[in-house]
Amino acid sequence: MIRAGLTWVGFAVLATVALLAAHMIAPGRKDLELDVYVLVLGGLGLIVLASEIRRIAPPAAESQLEAALEPEPPELRPIAELHRLERELTMGASRAFDTYARLRPVLREIAAARLERRGMSLDSGSPAVREVLGDELWDLTAPDREPPADRLAPGPGLEELDRTIGRLERL
Repeated sequence: MIRAGLTWVGFAVLATVALLAAHMIAPGRKDLELDVYVLVLGGLGLIVLASEIRRIAPPAAESQLEAALEPEPPELRPIAELHRLERELTMGASRAFDTYARLRPVLREIAAARLERRGMSLDSGSPAVREVLGDELWDLTAPDREPPADRLAPGPGLEELDRTIGRLERL
């Protein structure tokens, strides 16, 4: 800090020497020379004041203006289909009718596509299809399954559906 202060004092001394030299070279312009001298010293004073303020209170890592000018990161929108399937899975686990009406069509579509890769048809009802699907998955996807008589009966539960979906994923 002392070194910086000496630098500014050096500039002020230099400005004073320049004023005296200008007065000796052109003695008739005393008012103009004095005005320029005062402006130079005032500018130096402002520079010293700004540097001291910057030393005492350094600027923040990032200014609010810079932060406001940065583009917003793109908003990650949830996948609507994934949320719909999650809702159907939750509802299907809790009520038998929701399992039949909401979850069963999705499970049938996936099972049919997976069986088709193996050269099998879900609606054929063959024992080979039933064996590949397993009892739990077959019960949910069987083509001749009737809707439940009691619409408010409890559904299979999340654990059973987890096992069933795990079996479907392994196909």
